[in-house]
Amino acid sequence: MKEIKAYVHRERVADVIAAIKDCPAWGGAHRHNLAAYVVKGSMVPLDSAERHYTMELGDEVINEYKLELLCGDGEANALVAAIVAAARTGQAVAGWITVADLALAMPIR
Repeated sequence: MKEIKAYVHRERVADVIAAIKDCPAWGGAHRHNLAAYVVKGSMVPLDSAERHYTMELGDEVINEYKLELLCGDGEANALVAAIVAAARTGQAVAGWITVADLALAMPIR
């Protein structure tokens, strides 16, 4: 099993989720769990509306989304490709994707 985490701009998150769900690796016999969290990050803002200043962190931040997805080993590359294609903003760095091996992942029944 793999755990994919992606940090994407808020303007791109709906397209990224749609791309994940449209990916052939999403469907089929395997059930997936996709979680989305609003997080404060340090990506370069796409426009001035994304800029926020926080006293807690003492710096400029933007609201971005962190997506977490569990998948089979053979599905990870296709899902990452779907995320990359949908998350592009034209910036040099439009977010980050990490993929980690999981020792155990099981549904709660």
